[in-house]
Amino acid sequence: MTAGQPAPTRFRAYGPRHIDEIAARHGLPDDIRETVRRISLVLPFRVNSYVLDELIDWADVPGDPMFQLTFPQRGMLSADDEERLAKLSADPADRLLLREAVQEIRARLNPHPSGQQELNVPTQDGARVPGLQHKYRETVLYFPGQGQTCHAYCTYCFRWAQFIGDADLRFAAPDPGGLLGYLGAHPEIHDVLVTGGDPMVMSTDRLRGHLEPLLDVETVRTIRIGTKSVAYWPQRYVTDPDADDALRLFERVVASGRQLAVMAHFSHPREVETDLARRALARIRATGAVVYCQAPLIAHVNDDARTWNALWRAELAAGAVPYYLFVERDTGPYDYFKVPLARAAEIFADAYRTLPGLARTVRGPVMSATPGKVVVDGVEDTPDGSYFRLRMLQARDPLLVGRPFRARYSATAAWLDDLELDPATPADLAAAVRAGTAPEGTAR
Repeated sequence: MTAGQPAPTRFRAYGPRHIDEIAARHGLPDDIRETVRRISLVLPFRVNSYVLDELIDWADVPGDPMFQLTFPQRGMLSADDEERLAKLSADPADRLLLREAVQEIRARLNPHPSGQQELNVPTQDGARVPGLQHKYRETVLYFPGQGQTCHAYCTYCFRWAQFIGDADLRFAAPDPGGLLGYLGAHPEIHDVLVTGGDPMVMSTDRLRGHLEPLLDVETVRTIRIGTKSVAYWPQRYVTDPDADDALRLFERVVASGRQLAVMAHFSHPREVETDLARRALARIRATGAVVYCQAPLIAHVNDDARTWNALWRAELAAGAVPYYLFVERDTGPYDYFKVPLARAAEIFADAYRTLPGLARTVRGPVMSATPGKVVVDGVEDTPDGSYFRLRMLQARDPLLVGRPFRARYSATAAWLDDLELDPATPADLAAAVRAGTAPEGTAR
């Protein structure tokens, strides 16, 4: 350990079995403790010592945004479902009925939105390739099996189904063999996004086994790593036993001539402002990697312009690039976290207009929906009424990228399914958008 470097701390995860310990240590009231216990029967719950000690303001619980971000809350499930879980979990004789109830509730929470399992999983020689998603022509998502957990879980996570122990819902590749074969057959792919879970939960040796083979694929020019680790365990880059090895691996990727992009998920400025987080970002950037920052707009955590303005300024000050403000996806505790598109557009505009120029790289609000990424460019008033101005920022069909369209303004619409397209929308664009929405009456 070099002079001035923080003393190493041992990673320790806390889950449902540790709720009483957390409650005793931090003074959680009984009703909150029991809520966490009940909701975590359905939704994954995991925190660690850094989140507990450095990020959560326990004097402001339950309203504290970092507590809302990491601990299950009342209202994430319906009152009927909560009551049902409370009754069944109180009697050991109802264990089988409880398991069936949990499975039934999860199935209603749209565990894989936007066609992830049906439309995004590619095939090779007539068989599905495990642990891959290929939605956009030039980009493939890769889910290494050993990286399908996180240092802590976000309660809003649209990939919550990765963490509940159901192999049928989980994306995971045992090794990079399937990816390499698929890349060989698809030279149009030049961007590999290594995702999860969180690839940075892996040891550097394991991560190397997934990244270095990509350096032998000439058509791969960009390697991205989707990670929340800088927010939830910055020690991964500073004091962990193999922190330096991870950074040398990053340097190896950059030296190969590839762009290495660390896609860092920051949901609140508090995650960027700790000394450890800033040091982690500086060390990552020193390898030649570029850090891009993204997160969804979520009620109870960051649904105000001041928070986003502070977040983007903090990212810029740390040398990172503000990239995306997403709309919360229609999965999991969606009704608890969703923000209407009209409000999202207003928050984005208010936060954006006073940013310094270098922070205006951020785009949003963006729905990552079935047909592609749809950005809400604003609201326009016409003699015929008010409309959302929308644009295909990315699309399954490359010919649709950049195409603008409109939808009737709605104060309550929160996702693409909720919108009524302008009848003047070109037929090919309208067909693509409508193909990505749920049929009328379909539960989401």
